[in-house]
Amino acid sequence: MKKIKLSSLFILSLIVLSACSSDDTPDPVLEEEVITTMTITLSPNGGGTDITLKSQDLDGDGPNAPVLTVSGDLAAGVTYNGSIELLNETENPAEDITEEVEELSDEHQFFYTITGGLDVTTAYTNFDGNSNPLGTEFTLTTGAASSGTLTFTLRHEPKKPNDGSLADADGETDIDATFNIDIN
Repeated sequence: MKKIKLSSLFILSLIVLSACSSDDTPDPVLEEEVITTMTITLSPNGGGTDITLKSQDLDGDGPNAPVLTVSGDLAAGVTYNGSIELLNETENPAEDITEEVEELSDEHQFFYTITGGLDVTTAYTNFDGNSNPLGTEFTLTTGAASSGTLTFTLRHEPKKPNDGSLADADGETDIDATFNIDIN
């Protein structure tokens, strides 16, 4: 009788263990990045004063709109080296989301949208592992005196390659901000 109980227990254990294969384990769910602050720094080639564009939304999806600031006007006929920093300031200390975006560069891309007669051009200077644009680093070249808006949009899982437009990119927007820009 003891042998039957042990045999039964052994067989039952084998059935339970074989029913739990590793194929049934769900993939881990990656949480969406929380981005409260986007800071764009524009440094003029050859030196000069940096221009900072900042969007800060400390309540996230809460009732308060993001606070947008621009530290000054751009100069006509200048090329600026641009960099974008993304932070989650709900953490203390603030979490640098830029690192995560750059590590997962094949799943992200920044887009720059120019409207209202603003005379600027942009060019990507950093790329993912497949030579597709990432855009946390870029150049911005100003033309003649003008004004308009410049929108920075980070897309998660865009179609890559794409034609450089949001319409062709698909994916989901992680953050976007539109700044009023003047060139003097």
